[in-house]
Amino acid sequence: MAPNPFNLSGEVAVITGSSRGIGRASAELLAQLGAKVVISSRKAEACEEVASGIRANGGDAHVIPCNISRRAEVDALIDGAVEHYGQVDILVCNAAVNPYYGPLLDITDEAFDKIMASNVKSNLWLCAKAIPPMAARGKGSVVIVSSIGGLRGSTVIGAYGISKAADFSLCRSLAGEWGPQGVRINCVAPGLVKTDFARALWEDEARLKQRCATTPLRRIGEPHEIAGAVAYLASDGSTFMTGQTIVVDGGVTTAAV
Repeated sequence: MAPNPFNLSGEVAVITGSSRGIGRASAELLAQLGAKVVISSRKAEACEEVASGIRANGGDAHVIPCNISRRAEVDALIDGAVEHYGQVDILVCNAAVNPYYGPLLDITDEAFDKIMASNVKSNLWLCAKAIPPMAARGKGSVVIVSSIGGLRGSTVIGAYGISKAADFSLCRSLAGEWGPQGVRINCVAPGLVKTDFARALWEDEARLKQRCATTPLRRIGEPHEIAGAVAYLASDGSTFMTGQTIVVDGGVTTAAV
């Protein structure tokens, strides 16, 4: 019998933005599958709460706080993971920001630059630090949590959508560069998910009602429903997949209009 391709025992995973939402759900699932996980976000206390829960369930978790907008902290995150666990096998680039909600032409330069730096450039920094050692070992997986905002237009989160479209392109280019050395890079593109990050969208009752009405599953997602796609891409279940994007949106991007 072939080994379970979803068994992550012995693997080390770094998950950014993992103190809540999709990042937290992904870290918890990867730990359940056997991975040693590094929990990271800006606040150590929030990370420790997640790590403690994982340890209480028999998992192995380590906390390294990191503000992804600061390269020194990004480097320290990967270096710290290697120092603690020996290597990084799985990188989940989940942390992102969206400081602006409104018409695209009204966004300030500061807000636009912050979105692009945190949602795109930080992922490049993370990959630049984590991928070469993976390539030296001939194996590794990077999962970038993007969004269907990169596939569709928006009247209120347009700059965020631009950053997420850039992540798709980043993924494809890195996949071409590093595939020959055995490193895979893929994206997950969630639809609207009930997280604190997306609160402005799902707490708007009119917008939520409209979204549910045009979504085949007639509801928005939950963080754990995205974590499964992250785990698939992190595991040997997806060893022939790179440069791709898995859309997990309840069918909203396929619905007839």
